[in-house]
Amino acid sequence: MNLNLLVAMSLLRNYTFILLLILTGSLTMKASAQDSFSQTEWDKLEQHFSDKLRDFDVVGGALLYMENGEENRSIFQGYADMETERRVDEHTIFHWASITKTFTAVAIMQLRDRGLLTLDDALTVYLPELRTIHNPYGSMDEITIRMALNHSTGLRNSTWPWGGDKEWHPFEPMEWSQLVAMFPYTEVEFEPGTKHSYSNPAIIFLGKIIEQLSGDSWESYVDKQILKPLEMHHAYFNHTPPHLLPRRSNSYQFVDDEPVARGFDFHTGITTSNGGLNAPISDMVKYVQFLLGVKDDSPQILSRSSLKEMWREELEIEERNGIRSSVGLSFFLEEFDGMQVIGHTGTQFSYYSWFYIHPETGRAVISVINTDGKHDMFRFRDEIIEYTFKNLFSTADS
Repeated sequence: MNLNLLVAMSLLRNYTFILLLILTGSLTMKASAQDSFSQTEWDKLEQHFSDKLRDFDVVGGALLYMENGEENRSIFQGYADMETERRVDEHTIFHWASITKTFTAVAIMQLRDRGLLTLDDALTVYLPELRTIHNPYGSMDEITIRMALNHSTGLRNSTWPWGGDKEWHPFEPMEWSQLVAMFPYTEVEFEPGTKHSYSNPAIIFLGKIIEQLSGDSWESYVDKQILKPLEMHHAYFNHTPPHLLPRRSNSYQFVDDEPVARGFDFHTGITTSNGGLNAPISDMVKYVQFLLGVKDDSPQILSRSSLKEMWREELEIEERNGIRSSVGLSFFLEEFDGMQVIGHTGTQFSYYSWFYIHPETGRAVISVINTDGKHDMFRFRDEIIEYTFKNLFSTADS
């Protein structure tokens, strides 16, 4: 057999093998021809994100972009754990903080759709303990589930209202009884329903209602009704199971100009329903795909009509830097350049996270970092969000 024939047969075998890999899904090939922006534009965004991570001394961070409901491009930089030099990747488990609130809101809408509650029910129907809160604007019986969802109850922002710098001072109350004990020392700060004012305790109340109506703990209910159906098998709440510790991101706080590890775990206590979620970006992609409604074979977690109801404007918040912000039912709406995106942010224990979606085009961005203490990290997040709005979403078909 001559050399030319041997080469030809070898090439044929290689091409056949590659074709089989593609057909069986063993080889992933991302199409770029249909991308709505060029590789050069993405390179600029990646450089911008990298520059900001460096400028703000971030130990580790990630940003993932989705188009047509599928992962399109991603950036993973820095360390999940500096001591072991473990790098951030798509499997790194981060803490998502207040993004947890959107899971609580979805759970409330599930119960509403099953006829177990209405959004206009008073919170006190389920939690009569709330009547010990001082309300100079009327009865506590007038504050509804809807007001808790759109953050217009008039209740304060923080769960634990008193300061202190001792190590033994509580990070968050661990028991419902501790929160109830504070009700007689709590006051409604403005007329409920008249404006937006972010409130963590209000979401805790929703978590307690979910427990009361379902008979499950909040964690168990969300795991059974949202996480497992979406196959978010590496998402969990509070303490990390031992088998997932190798994937867990540490958190870092700058002390004397050096990043100091705060530890892989902390417990959000009674506030789990508004800030207890831990998950890798790969699992958060599944949650965002559910919100986008791009999977025909996805389980029916919540109807599209109920999701769209959650995304209707309830209250205006502000307009800043050409971006008009308002709130729906626990989701935040951002309007700019004639279009609207929907999402939520999270901040806790040195983690800063956010996601936004554009359901009309199936676009989404998910991002998180693990560092705090040296710079204004709210400004960091705002700058990244504004940049991605104008460079990843603004070309979308509105």
